Amino acid sequence: MSNDNAPLIALVEDEEHLAEALIFNLKAEGFRVHHEADGEAALAWLQNPPEQPSAVLLDVMLPGMDGFAIARALRDAGNFVPILMLTARDRSEDVVEGFEAGADDYLNKPFDLSILLARLNSLLRRMQWHGEASPPPAAAESAALPVEAAQVQDVYEFDGKTIRFDTLEIHANGKTTRLTLMEADLLRYLLGRQGRVVPRKEILEEVWRVREDTDTRAIDNFIVRLRRYLEDDPVRPKHLLTVRGVGYRFVIGDGV
Repeated sequence: MSNDNAPLIALVEDEEHLAEALIFNLKAEGFRVHHEADGEAALAWLQNPPEQPSAVLLDVMLPGMDGFAIARALRDAGNFVPILMLTARDRSEDVVEGFEAGADDYLNKPFDLSILLARLNSLLRRMQWHGEASPPPAAAESAALPVEAAQVQDVYEFDGKTIRFDTLEIHANGKTTRLTLMEADLLRYLLGRQGRVVPRKEILEEVWRVREDTDTRAIDNFIVRLRRYLEDDPVRPKHLLTVRGVGYRFVIGDGV
């Protein structure tokens, strides 16, 4: 018997046998599933769903429109539904392209069902954790506590700006910007290592879980976006600094 309160998963996959197997197993795990096999039809449904899905399992190679284009269109439209991208491409550059397009995680084909379920449940837990975060502490209390690795508060305030990891938002320069899960993960990782130079390779391995050799400069696009969200002058950043040839450093103050 179906459970109307179960999480709804949007599955975008054109391989019929794989789609059938995923639908069967996702339902067996207690999920509800909406399936689309064409890229353009999938985007049309995702842009105006009768019910917002809890997550999207998104294949890259699709008829009509590929998964990268779908993810970009959703993010450009302000839709931040968690996206787990499925790809038969095994190059790290393709994985990074997926993240740049707005995916929150990726899985290479062929994959074990147990791994897919683990990745999917991880995305759902992250969203639930953000939604159920405790009320923000007072600004003075928040600023007084030290920021160490893995100890970044849900609400962090500095220099008239507020980063809210509980709602995936940045309040800065008179506007509010919504973050993707991946942007929030990267920002939280850097903030949790405040003052320390974080190499690009470390970001690839610890935030994106990409361990193959790849062009680490792809991370620069994420940094550019975060600077636009946070910095008074993104061209001359005070907080999110580049350490040439190495990586990045997040500082509070003048960056000296």
